[in-house]
Amino acid sequence: MLAPRFLQIHWLTSYPATLLNRDDSGLAKRVPFGDAIRTRVSSQCLKRHWRTVDDEWALRPSGPEMAVRSRETTEQRILPAMQQAGAGTLEVITATVTAIAEQLYGDKASERSKRLALLLGEPEIRYLSGKAIEIGKAANDSANVVKKLLRKEKSNLAALRQRCVLEAALEAALFGRVVTSDPEAIADAAIHVAHAFTVHGAASETDKVVDDLTREAGEAGTADLFDTELTAGLFYGYVVVDIPLLISNVGDEAGIGGRVVEHLIHLIAKVSSGATKGSTAPYSYAEMMLVEAGHRQPRTLANAFRQPVKALSSAAVAALSNHMKRVDRTYGLHETRQHLSIDGAALSGSTLVSLNDLAAFARGIVAAARARA
Repeated sequence: MLAPRFLQIHWLTSYPATLLNRDDSGLAKRVPFGDAIRTRVSSQCLKRHWRTVDDEWALRPSGPEMAVRSRETTEQRILPAMQQAGAGTLEVITATVTAIAEQLYGDKASERSKRLALLLGEPEIRYLSGKAIEIGKAANDSANVVKKLLRKEKSNLAALRQRCVLEAALEAALFGRVVTSDPEAIADAAIHVAHAFTVHGAASETDKVVDDLTREAGEAGTADLFDTELTAGLFYGYVVVDIPLLISNVGDEAGIGGRVVEHLIHLIAKVSSGATKGSTAPYSYAEMMLVEAGHRQPRTLANAFRQPVKALSSAAVAALSNHMKRVDRTYGLHETRQHLSIDGAALSGSTLVSLNDLAAFARGIVAAARARA
């Protein structure tokens, strides 16, 4: 069997009465799949909750600082740094920040609402702030000098690209980033995250908050001012790790790639998203998680739920296992599999293990690939 190139991570997690991810109107996100509308949690939402965890399984295991994702990094971080350092006149500071914003955000720089939310690491922000201060002080006689000085740098991100990728923040190495004005600063994602969705049709109801003052006035006690949509469901999620790209992106001299994957398994199993945590306590652990290591192109197992199933772990696991058997029968079994299940359920071609053992299995796959590199 060829050496694994990909890790595929599948999981099932059940949530009662929550609002995990809402849209612009405050309603739960949805997606049509098969012949039913499903409740959905976006990949961006999932990644944000994984990357902001601050505990023993945080994604920065004795490694680099995490990043800031924002449309306003220049205004919120670089501008104050220049002001505090007294780096030039107001005109020069404004011109410098504007010029850097144009390099980072491209032709959308003038309209903040249209900018991409750019992912920048703290080392990058410190570098850009220091360069802005240097330019501002050198150009304190005229704002017209700013762009000429900035062009001499060729690109504020160029110096960072010449160093270790980790200085660009671990998230960029894992989940990628886009810099519209600087194609060379684009980082391909080594970890691909699908939108999670319910294995059954969407189920929701509206929760109302009691208005104390209207109740005291003798009016109805259920005010419509604070309506909240609550959903419940069993969600299927899917992540793919491109092992060679992960190792390349993080440099991996200290085995960071393996530790990141180990930590990611723990985060996927135990970290919950939630838009209304205070009123729903949306905390749940995965009831099933499957990790596959193989060399061929990954494939989602979402089609196991194209026909909705009951919101029961046993029904979903059975559908998943049956679908895998059909895929294996058609395309052959080329993956090594291990899984966890709180019910002790069996999966086609897979070994049942604990969470710690599953995470260690994933780490070992990456460590072996690093040793061969």
